[in-house]
Order: sequence, then C-alpha cells, then structure tokens
Amino acid sequence: MAYKITEDCTACGTCIDECPVDAISEGDIYVIDPDICTDCGSCADVCPVDAIEPA
Repeated sequence: MAYKITEDCTACGTCIDECPVDAISEGDIYVIDPDICTDCGSCADVCPVDAIEPA
C-alpha cells in the first residue's frame, strides 16, 4: 500500500529528499507515484504538516 499526499501539503520539499526511490514529484501539492512507492513511510515521518498518509 503506497502513501498519498493530501491537500494539506504546503509544498515545503521536506519529503522529497527523504524518499529513497524518488517516488515524489513537485507541484503545488506534491504527488507520490503509487507504482514506485515502497511504503517505507520516511516521507510521512518528516512531513511538518502531517499531509502524508497511507493510501
């Protein structure tokens, strides 16, 4: 099960550097590619606004 980024995302960029498989894309709201995400949770652990959750 991949993680997803909710509309609470502030596009701060913290999660992008934490993803070991580069599954996160930048934008107004960042997006996690579910086909690449390994469900490690590293991004969710560092999100300052808790905008990342299991899909």
